[in-house]
Formats: sequence, C-alpha cells, structure tokens
Amino acid sequence: MPSVTPGTPAVTRIPRLPSARRRVAVAGVALSDCGRVDEATPYALHAQAARRALADSGLDRSVIDGFASAGLGTLAPIEVAEYLGLRPTWVDSTSVGGATWEVMAAHAAEAIAAGQANAVLLVYGSTARADLKARRRTANLSFGARGPLQFEVPYGHTLVAKYAMAARRHMHRYGTTLEQLAQVAVQARANAAANPEALYRDPITVDDVLTGPMIADPFTKLHCCIRSDGGCAVLLVAEDRVPDLAVPPVWVLGSGTAVSHTSLSEWDDFTVSPAAVSGRLAFERAGVRPDEIDLAELYDAFTYMTLVTLEDLGFCAKGEGGAFVEKGRLLRDGALPVNTDGGGLAACHPGMRGLFLLVEAVRQLRGEAGPDRQVRTAGGGLPQLAVASGTGGWFCSSGTVVLGRG
Repeated sequence: MPSVTPGTPAVTRIPRLPSARRRVAVAGVALSDCGRVDEATPYALHAQAARRALADSGLDRSVIDGFASAGLGTLAPIEVAEYLGLRPTWVDSTSVGGATWEVMAAHAAEAIAAGQANAVLLVYGSTARADLKARRRTANLSFGARGPLQFEVPYGHTLVAKYAMAARRHMHRYGTTLEQLAQVAVQARANAAANPEALYRDPITVDDVLTGPMIADPFTKLHCCIRSDGGCAVLLVAEDRVPDLAVPPVWVLGSGTAVSHTSLSEWDDFTVSPAAVSGRLAFERAGVRPDEIDLAELYDAFTYMTLVTLEDLGFCAKGEGGAFVEKGRLLRDGALPVNTDGGGLAACHPGMRGLFLLVEAVRQLRGEAGPDRQVRTAGGGLPQLAVASGTGGWFCSSGTVVLGRG
C-alpha cells in the first residue's frame, strides 16, 4: 500500500454517530502467502493480506477509519498502520496471545455498532518459520521472567509443558485417552488434505501420532501445532456499507471475551478453559445455541485445546470431549466440522493464529471453500452459523465470535 500524501492531517474523517446501534458485517477476508515464505518481511505479509482483503470486499481503502493489529513493532499497531499508509481514528492493540483477534473483533464490532468507527481492518503477519530457519530467533518462545512468571520460569515450565499438564489432568479425571487426543490431529490432517493452502496435507494415523518424538508428556510432535509463515486480514464494516460490497455479507451476531489466570497456581481447574465463559456470553448475545452451529473454528496449538474447547463451548458435556472427537465428528462431513482448513495442526500456524479462524469461518459461510472442502448442511445447503474461538497464553484468555449468514 502506498503512503499517504505528505502533510495529510492525522485525523481525516470523523465517524457519524448513528441514532441506533448498527449491525456489523464482515466485508472482506484474505490470507497472505502462507506456509514457507522465505523472502518476505512480516510487514510485507501484513500489506499483502490487507490489499487482498480490501479487494475481496470491493471497497476502497479510503473507507477504513479503524485499525487493529498486534505482535509487530515497538508501537504496535502504529508502525503497521504507517507502513500501510493508514491514518485511523479508532485503534486497538490488545495483545492476549492467540485469542487476540477474536477479542479485537469483539472490540471492533462494538465500536462500529456504537458509531465510533465505520470500517475496521484487522491484520496480522509473521515470518516465525523463516526467522527460525535464518537463525534470527530461537525455537523457544520466552515470555520473560518477571512478575508472576518468576515463580515458574526457574523450573523450566515451558508453554507446551503447561498444556501437557492440563491434558494429563483431564486424562486423570475423565479417563480421556491418548488415542482420543490423537484423533484430533488425524482429523485435522484429513481436513487439510483438501486445502491447497495447507502446509501439511498427507494423511496420518493414530499410530503415527502416538509413536512420534516426545515433546512434553503426553504430547508427541503431531500433538503440537506446526510452525509456518503467513498473514491474514479481516475487514469489518457498518451495515450501511453492505450494499457496496462485492461479496455476500457475513454478520457478527455475538461475541464474548474472558481471562482466567497467568500463574498455574491461580488456575481453578486445569480441565476448564476461559472459553467456558466467552462461549456462553457469545452464544447468549447472538441468541443461538451450540447445537445450532454448523461449523467451528477453534484454536489448536495442541490437540487438547480442541478437545477441551469443544466441551467448554457446550458441544458436549464436561469430560465427554474424548468420546466426542471419535468417529470422525470433526471432519468436513462430520457431525460438527472443526478446523475445516486443517487448523494450526496442519494448515498454518505463524504465531497468534486467531485471525485465521475468522477468515476460514467466513469463507465457509460464503460458500467459497471449494467443492472438495465446502461444508454443507444435511439438506445440501450452505452453513448458516459458525463460531470462531481463540485461546491465548496457556488457557489464559479466550475470545469467541458467532457469525451468521443473512
């Protein structure tokens, strides 16, 4: 995106306050190049995704008066907005890990509904894989050793170890098995097989998952998300912009956010994530029930995240997640299609993946996933309702967004 003309005032437009709350639509979505992207910078991936999302919407960049981004720059998202040549009058830099984008979408939808903004662009980009290959960073992600973390870091309690402990607790309390957790990875890979943009598409078996290299007991390598490069963007607009769109609108029906803990000693129950709160709020505000949802896009840095989020969103009872994920229920043509692009376990995972969940949910609701992976209802029609639920930290935060057609 070219820079603005020198001397352009910082404030170029002031949203008109509506007389009543406005409905909010997803106007455009897009991915940047994903997977193995060795020659691009994170800023370039932000710009590529933003341009593509605008092109998808059919709107001009001049409509954008709100901007949300996190994870890049010293003054995020100001540096990214400058790179894109934007001068927003509404901005959000919330950073709560993988749930960031669902939380930002909730904030943006409220701002648009209240008239504080008319069109908000959410954008993300990361070269996590390329940086590792070029030795610009290490494989370990450090959150520092100050504050509450000082009581855990000296013992080598890594992020993956925290999720592994939670999984072991669920196994102990409810009898969840390694084979059931492995089914999450197997079905994610099966969904990725029909996605040409997925990084890993070859099928795997439960035995492949169980016999892989151990990362943190009980997680072997295939229980853990992949590492990739990539970016994506989502444009949210007020309802009065919908007639100008080049694509059918997908409406934001309801959202919810929640935080739980940062110290594991302050986590009330290792088998309950904050999605139990954010999901309940999102469904209540959308006026729908979990059993009405046609597909779910869930954060899946590890197989256990998918399983416990299914429980906490109300798709099955607490402790029954293991049985629920069996028998192909998560497949594109299963009882509840989950992570229809292959998710972070197979498609892409550049870091804070929550925005990718919204992109895939919108594409499915618009019927754009292609003949081999488009979700259909029992009657053969397009799905009507989808949920995207992001998780941040080590089950520290959650954001849930309910989306619908019509």
